[in-house]
Amino acid sequence: MSKILENLRYSDSHEWVKVDGDIATIGISDYAQHALGNIVYVDMPEVGDEVEAGEDFGAVESVKAASDLVSPVSGEVVEINEALEDEPGLVNTDAFENWIIKVRLSDAAEVDALLDAAAYAKICEE
Repeated sequence: MSKILENLRYSDSHEWVKVDGDIATIGISDYAQHALGNIVYVDMPEVGDEVEAGEDFGAVESVKAASDLVSPVSGEVVEINEALEDEPGLVNTDAFENWIIKVRLSDAAEVDALLDAAAYAKICEE
């Protein structure tokens, strides 16, 4: 069973979002990292890039698959997790501690449209 944290919001493409003020921290869910297997590369945008909700912002590659990263929210990238450039497998260690990007939200209402933990858990069971 994958770990699903109650204090986060989720997209149906298996990204999670934690909001602190106007900053959204985005990563992939524990379910997604389990499905992918050993992650060998994380493709991230540059600081200053704009991301749009529902649009690809990067990719995660594992030994068995590659998966696009789809932004759950819109905004400007203010930080990337540089540790993942050298050690992408950190995501497998803890998908919630090892976030991918931080975004300054351009529309905080987008967060309300995301799934809560219970709704996300149902998607993972399917």
